[in-house]
Amino acid sequence: MSDDGITLNLREIRSAAGLSLSKAAEITGVSKAMLGQIERGESSPTIATLWKIAKGFHLPLTALIGEATRPVGEAAGVYETVQFPGSIGVKIVFPFDPLLGAETFQVTLKPGQSHQSQPHDTGVTEEVFVLHGSMEVLKDGEWVALEAGQGLRFAADQPHGYRSLETGAAFLNMHHYRQAGLTQRD
Repeated sequence: MSDDGITLNLREIRSAAGLSLSKAAEITGVSKAMLGQIERGESSPTIATLWKIAKGFHLPLTALIGEATRPVGEAAGVYETVQFPGSIGVKIVFPFDPLLGAETFQVTLKPGQSHQSQPHDTGVTEEVFVLHGSMEVLKDGEWVALEAGQGLRFAADQPHGYRSLETGAAFLNMHHYRQAGLTQRD
């Protein structure tokens, strides 16, 4: 996904919500100037900025970094990796599925790289499954070590993070969004 796709997606999302840049800035916590720069393609947003925008609009991340206006049922094809400036590389594996309330990414960490994430929207749960390498996940204020073939599920509506060890790491990162109206069956 190029910055052009992010630009188009943000413009489309804000327009569909009928919000001015000022109101969008208010609900996302991202400045009006920055939102305008992103919409005009003058700025490459960080993943932290995109998460703030997604959280403010109560949308999954793929609403911003996925292909704009893909027809329902159309084959996904192969997604490119989005490399955020000075941060992690993220590749969409499965874009957001509203029936499942989930999306899946493959994240790559270079040796010694770390990424701190602000809380996502209320009720978001993440699952991390290490494909190769070794890494640690910040969960409940403590770093939990994981090796290839191991996974961890945690509440992502609180601060969390990822860091690789000396080998680097690649992992699947599944986001599950709380779905209104769903209740556990007896």
